[in-house]
Amino acid sequence: MIKKISILNSNFIGVYARTWNDITFLPVNISEEDENIFKETLKTEIYKISIGNSFLIGSMLSMNSNGIVVADHGSDELLKSLNLNGRNILSINNKLNAAGNNIIANDHAALIHKSFPDSIKKKIEDVLGVETVKGSIAGVKTVGSVAVLNNRGMLVTSEADEDEIKYLSDLFKINVKTGTANFGSNYVGASIIANSNGILVGEATTSIELGRIDDTLS
Repeated sequence: MIKKISILNSNFIGVYARTWNDITFLPVNISEEDENIFKETLKTEIYKISIGNSFLIGSMLSMNSNGIVVADHGSDELLKSLNLNGRNILSINNKLNAAGNNIIANDHAALIHKSFPDSIKKKIEDVLGVETVKGSIAGVKTVGSVAVLNNRGMLVTSEADEDEIKYLSDLFKINVKTGTANFGSNYVGASIIANSNGILVGEATTSIELGRIDDTLS
């Protein structure tokens, strides 16, 4: 299932929400109507939270089936109070603490911002339980902003080249394609929220983009 939606009047929905196959995190001030759309489309438990008094949940948090990496704003204590199905939790105390922007992961691997210290890279690898490598996508170090993935597929910025696509496909062990959302935006990670159950895209996404996104992630 794929649907269009906006969050807090923004089409860049990936900035505000984060999902995996069983859990979705949404900002506390999302409307009940939009919350229901998330629940029906993604078929997960919904948790409405804030991170350091911020509603930018998607930018601040990254996760897979094994763990959650979150900005260090005391949010790890909040997360520990929730039923997260046994996930490990890591809060990052670093200038690169916007985990959703700087980490992209599935249940096979994680790609992280090149500037993470090796000590934090090791902690991320331990918490997510997957091979973790430093890198960029099409020269963009904030890898989470220009890519979105689940355990079925991965959509990356249209500026990624064939060598990168092959590398990412081998790393994450899924099919990788290039594309855009929100009427030509290469920031697909900021424009799309997806798990293995469903896909949500920003309202400005065109029908051609919808087809490409659906074909890649469904």
